[in-house]
Amino acid sequence: MADSPAGLRTLVLGGARSGKSAHAEELAGAHGPVRYLATAVPDPADRDFAERIAAHRARRPAAWEVLESADPAAILAAPADGAGSATLVDDIGTWLTARIDALDAWEAPRGTVAPEADALVAAVERYRHRLVLVSPEVGLGVIPATRSGRLFRDEIGALNQRLARVCDEVVLVVAGIPMRVK
Repeated sequence: MADSPAGLRTLVLGGARSGKSAHAEELAGAHGPVRYLATAVPDPADRDFAERIAAHRARRPAAWEVLESADPAAILAAPADGAGSATLVDDIGTWLTARIDALDAWEAPRGTVAPEADALVAAVERYRHRLVLVSPEVGLGVIPATRSGRLFRDEIGALNQRLARVCDEVVLVVAGIPMRVK
């Protein structure tokens, strides 16, 4: 982006347990106060996921402003308070899953979530403060056996491509090692 300083908007990609969230937290925390948008919608019956959320909460500094179950497009419309602050969105995959759930779109035609994805990409493109986005990089393995798995893989893959185009830099984290892609 010609009108944005390098590194203003960073997309951090990686597989499950790759270290992408920890790396994104380091990047955001290096810029002062952090506004952390946690996009997961907890399911009280899912203990494993609740443990993952608890681990993320325990790792965050107490001084960070945390907005849980956040809608990134709406929140990015209002910049964070304070000069030098960063906004961290963790993560785009849980946001996408929540949107597909909310629209009851698991069996709907592909593209049902497109208007919401469009709004997110537009909000990221317009955002002019330090922003770090975390998203899963999927599709490196076998083709998912279920329609919902294939839907998620296809939608997140397309969304990651669009976000990468509007971000100033893209980092891929593999086995805890960040590699600059863009």
